Amino acid sequence: MLTKLQELRKSKKKGFTLVELIVVLVILAILIALLVPALTGYIDKAKEKSVAADARMMLEAVQTEESDAYAKSSKGGYAVKTDATPTAAMNTLAEQETSTYTSCKYNTNDKGKVTEMTYVKDGHTAKWTGTAWE
Repeated sequence: MLTKLQELRKSKKKGFTLVELIVVLVILAILIALLVPALTGYIDKAKEKSVAADARMMLEAVQTEESDAYAKSSKGGYAVKTDATPTAAMNTLAEQETSTYTSCKYNTNDKGKVTEMTYVKDGHTAKWTGTAWE
C-alpha cells in the first residue's frame, strides 16, 4: 500500500478525476435547488413591503390634500369622492409618479376623510379600509 502511494506521488498526473468533478457539480446543483425558492420568497416579501410603504405614503398625501380641500370649502361645499384617483399634487406629495403604480382609487366621506383606498403596484395590492391595511 505504501509503495502505491509513493508511486502516485512520483507520477506527473495532477488534477481531479471526472468522478470528483461530477460529485462537486451535483452538490452545487442541490444547494442551488434549495436556495433559489427561498431567495425568491424573500424578494417577493420585500416587494410587498415596498408596495405597502408606497401605499402608506400615498394615503398620507391623499388625506392631506382632501383635508385641505375640506378646510377650504364652505359649509356643505365639499363633494364626497368615490373611486377618485390621486391628483398631480398628491403624486408629488407622495413622491411618486403616476407611471410607478398600476392603479390607485380612494373614497372620502363628507368630512374629507379618506374612508377607503386601493393601491396596486407590481401585481401587489394594498387596501386601506378606513381603520387598517389589508
